[in-house]
Amino acid sequence: MIVFLSAVAGALIGGTTARRRRGNAADIAQYAAGYGIAFALLGLIATIVLEKSLG
Repeated sequence: MIVFLSAVAGALIGGTTARRRRGNAADIAQYAAGYGIAFALLGLIATIVLEKSLG
């Protein structure tokens, strides 16, 4: 669940960042994908650390 939520949050942040920088639709999609992947990886690491510390 953490991975999914962080991926969605990253995509939203990336999309708004590209829109704020006045990017076209391809720029917005690329930023959303890049930020989404990066945040999903961070969420995956957080999930692993959380599981190891609790279990």
